[in-house]
Amino acid sequence: MGPPALTPIRRRDLVVIAAGLAVASWLLVRAWYGNLPALEWWLPAPLAVLAVAEALGARTLKARLTALREARTRTAAPATASRDVPVRPVEPMLVARLAVLAQASAYVGAVFAGVWTGVLVHVGPEVGQLQAAGGDTVAALIGMVSSVGLVAAALALENACRVPPSSTDDEPAPGVSA
Repeated sequence: MGPPALTPIRRRDLVVIAAGLAVASWLLVRAWYGNLPALEWWLPAPLAVLAVAEALGARTLKARLTALREARTRTAAPATASRDVPVRPVEPMLVARLAVLAQASAYVGAVFAGVWTGVLVHVGPEVGQLQAAGGDTVAALIGMVSSVGLVAAALALENACRVPPSSTDDEPAPGVSA
């Protein structure tokens, strides 16, 4: 018996993680806001870069896998065979690694979305009263948008890594009566 199969991420789990950490970070920021260093706008930049990279990776992988499937199912007619561009095969291990990366990134994005939301809930209403709250609100907004973007890109990459059901899966194996 081999290792367990990789199952898709449950969106409910991501929401629960984000909501729980939003409450926890709000409580922590509320208790120690005066002792925290200023939040800079560029702090969530790595999340945004990872979100863009995963979104581009999802788009590229989906296009390559679609082209590969079409090339396998297409009956090559002599007239169109000369115009076909060879399709580079996709390594199965690459797809598996990208699926694991997508799942890990979705959880990381949910964690940071919760943390940045908790910070935003505390500093947002304080913008007119505290001088530091203005910059912290901008950083929290950028962080929240970057984190949600990372979750969306990770879910898109995970979706691109899925193997479509085969038409032969529905047919019984030879010699087996239905």
